[in-house]
Amino acid sequence: MKLKFKTAILLVLIALPFGSMAQKFNIDRVDPPLWWTSMKNSELQIMVYGENISFTKPIINYSGVKIKQVISVESPNYLFIDIEISPDAIAGEFIIEFFKGKKKVTEYNYKLESRNKTSDLYQGFDNSDIIYLLMPDRFANGNPDNDNMPGMLEQADRSNPNGRHGGDIQGIINNLDYIKDLGATSIWINPLLENNQPAYSYHGYAVTDLYKVDPRYGSNEEYRSLVKEAHRKGLKIIQDMIFNHLGTEYFWKEDLPTQDWYNQWPEFTRSNYRGGAVNDPYASNYDFNKMVGGWFDHSMADLNQKNELLANYLIQNSIWWIEYLGLDGIRQDTYPYPDKDFMAEWMRRVLEEYPDYNVVGEVWLSHPQAVAYWLENDMNADGYHSNLTNVFDFPLMYAISKAFNENEGWSTGNAQLYEVLSQDFVYSDPSKLVVFADNHDGDRLYSKLGEDMNKLKLAMAFMFTTRGTPQIYYGTEILMTGLEHQGHGFIREDFPGGWENDTIDAFTRQGRTAEQNEAFDFIKRILDYRKNSDALINGKLVHYIPEDGLYVYFRYTDNECVMVILNNTDEEKVLNMDRFSENIGNYSSGRSVLNRKSWETLNTITISAKSPLIIELK
Repeated sequence: MKLKFKTAILLVLIALPFGSMAQKFNIDRVDPPLWWTSMKNSELQIMVYGENISFTKPIINYSGVKIKQVISVESPNYLFIDIEISPDAIAGEFIIEFFKGKKKVTEYNYKLESRNKTSDLYQGFDNSDIIYLLMPDRFANGNPDNDNMPGMLEQADRSNPNGRHGGDIQGIINNLDYIKDLGATSIWINPLLENNQPAYSYHGYAVTDLYKVDPRYGSNEEYRSLVKEAHRKGLKIIQDMIFNHLGTEYFWKEDLPTQDWYNQWPEFTRSNYRGGAVNDPYASNYDFNKMVGGWFDHSMADLNQKNELLANYLIQNSIWWIEYLGLDGIRQDTYPYPDKDFMAEWMRRVLEEYPDYNVVGEVWLSHPQAVAYWLENDMNADGYHSNLTNVFDFPLMYAISKAFNENEGWSTGNAQLYEVLSQDFVYSDPSKLVVFADNHDGDRLYSKLGEDMNKLKLAMAFMFTTRGTPQIYYGTEILMTGLEHQGHGFIREDFPGGWENDTIDAFTRQGRTAEQNEAFDFIKRILDYRKNSDALINGKLVHYIPEDGLYVYFRYTDNECVMVILNNTDEEKVLNMDRFSENIGNYSSGRSVLNRKSWETLNTITISAKSPLIIELK
């Protein structure tokens, strides 16, 4: 009997370690990592990731915070906790305890912060802004010590056009005065979040941690410092976000919460990139599904926003960054690619928290009617409401690229600009368009214009005086060149002077060539004027059908009028002003914005070949 009893105890003792190993519980990650009190939406969904965590029961004992629902999914290593934060909840830390039966197996300290009430935060952008787009890896290297960081799969190699070059957040901070001096008021920065991919990760569009700045750029706190310093200098920050895809190296790559977390295919299937299929009334299901469900690239896993848990994860992440940083706006990548109903709900949620906020969507489509579908309006035949506040004007970008390279004709040259603008009736509010001539995904403007200074000045004069909010790509002001077919690395080259060993420093006047200073000064002159011109910011637009190679239009308010003349020919022209009497009205004189020349009378105006005139009427 005694032998049997001892044997039984021994078997129990032997079995205990194995049983405890089988019931091991870890918490490796919690998203969002913190939250705020007094949010308008009182609900928060916390994703907890760790070994066997779904077999536990979470408990919170904190005044004003209660668990509404706990959701387990296919993977045992995730738990989604829906909590409600009452308006009376105060900032502080509370403990989430995890129990297996009656035994507490682990816990997590969660932090609630007070919501920032500072008036200069979350202000959005509008037509008074000039957006400066920069690629952080290629703009300036302010801290060479973070070029290569532990755990990062790709190391810096500035000799590789498609490699990492070392630009970072500190480099942006160091050159905020340069951006401000040019005349820009807002900075759109290509993604700064972690892209820990084996190669080709510098562009930032294969995010591997939605809550963490890539350490090769800096830290979350440095990002915060950038926003604060920009605000101190009167500059806004627009964050680049991506909801369509994530990098394939995201932490859940081998352990998806659910199998439908990604859009799965029997074999790799690339998107057809046909954004028009989403709103095409005749589109086949095959084309539609390939558009929204196909992967953007091998390294970019396509997200299934119809999964409600994933959808909420993305929405909360965007709100987290707005609140954490005090962001002024968002640029949303590949806007038509995610589920469109999810995108409308996302915009509703953002505007619920930040009613005056602005999000500009990348709707890379060629025709105004297709782009207009995505700007919030009541005109879509299918009743779709995007809630999206702003869109990029890709049709006008294409027109700018063509207009100044073509001879003047019935439908060529300046007529390209006129025709696109004449279709503004399709938009609910065309002033909500962001106007640009180039960006990080295509040929640089100076290359598209054959490296012709006169053509560049025409394009810049038009872009900064037409309706909408203008955006300029870094380096356009110093005549940087690059053609996409040579490789994206060549349209995203380093800004000269951003690295310690650069022999040329284009951030300074002394470091720029005479031609670069000519371009810089031309752009600066217009931008400095535009910032103080109510006509160019808020004024109505009236344009006249191009004639004899001249395109004439007016921006005006009740108290101010600006006349713009674009001579797209190789000849000096004399313009008779009788045709424009309805806009000139009681104005009797004018002054050039570009060179301070004055006209005492407005009978005729002479304009040089291949050049613009911007005239403030008096």
